Amino acid sequence: MTPVCPFVKASRPDDGSPRKPGECPIKHGAEHEGGGKAKKESSGESATVSPKCPFGYDSQTFKLGPLSCMICQALLFDCSKCVPCSHVYCKVCISRFKDCPLCGADVEKIEADTDLQSVVDRFIDGHARIKRSHVDMDKEGEAGENKKVIYEDVSLERGAFLVQQAMRAFRAQNVESAKSRLSLCAEDIRGRIETVGNTSELCSQLGAVLGMLGDCCRAVGDAGSAVTYFEESVEFLSKLSAADLEITHTHSVSLNKIGDLKYYDGDLEAARSYYMRSLNVRRDAIKHHPSVSSQTLDVAVSLAKVADADRSIGNEDAALDRFHEAIKLLESLTLKPEEAGLEQRRLSVLKFLKNQLAEKQSD
Repeated sequence: MTPVCPFVKASRPDDGSPRKPGECPIKHGAEHEGGGKAKKESSGESATVSPKCPFGYDSQTFKLGPLSCMICQALLFDCSKCVPCSHVYCKVCISRFKDCPLCGADVEKIEADTDLQSVVDRFIDGHARIKRSHVDMDKEGEAGENKKVIYEDVSLERGAFLVQQAMRAFRAQNVESAKSRLSLCAEDIRGRIETVGNTSELCSQLGAVLGMLGDCCRAVGDAGSAVTYFEESVEFLSKLSAADLEITHTHSVSLNKIGDLKYYDGDLEAARSYYMRSLNVRRDAIKHHPSVSSQTLDVAVSLAKVADADRSIGNEDAALDRFHEAIKLLESLTLKPEEAGLEQRRLSVLKFLKNQLAEKQSD
């Protein structure tokens, strides 16, 4: 039997699609499914399940498979095999257990599984990363065709897939795995920016990914690296238009996170400075989008952060002024029926602000 790549669907005798033998079905899955659906509808036959990648990675969803860790539910990172049962997990994940989570066998020792890790890495390179080499092709027509397929459609899905894997790993406290996936994502987005320029979408994506990398560093206590990532995100996003809500939000959140790290480090003046910068970004955003209720909530939160820093420094009068301003904003905010989800947040922030004033009065 001719060897077939484990990531592709081998052609079957009843498979009438134009796919070449051994070719990955992800490229043609959507159009094959659409063609099949049309044929079924015209012939009156019942619909059948569309072709899927045999490892569960189809073009629409991600499913746990042989390349995923059953503990963190993300792609395997630093693959490690339990002895004697041979079940495989991420090293960080299985190191927390004395018994195999799948079979219950005692874990006598853990061995690296470099072969399977190599397969995972090849999967990421082939199915999850943006293939920037296509942009440098000599034939302009071929490059344009590849650019349309990879950069406008697949590349966005692939970037989102890497972020999804990073967030699953981060949720399971496998921070190194999350950092690895996010670093690949950031590298690929930078490559796209070098090719197509600083588009609003790409800049927002990179700023968000850098912010997530900062969160990873903060989670393991590496405040210095976290600040570096957040500052890089801020420096990058500050060059873009303040009229873009997504970019403005990412920019202000990164500033607040730096402020939080400075605050916890005891540098209150620096914390206040970053909180103030975030507040100014959000005030500018309201000028461009005065009818967006979430922007008013964001401004109120920033006012509370600046006020808290003012109070910690000893500027009580300034703190009270900002608390009152934030309360006035929230009490005058009228939410539309479709914005009902913001009401709980509004009430929560309002309660916090009033408690701050009540504490002062009780003193």
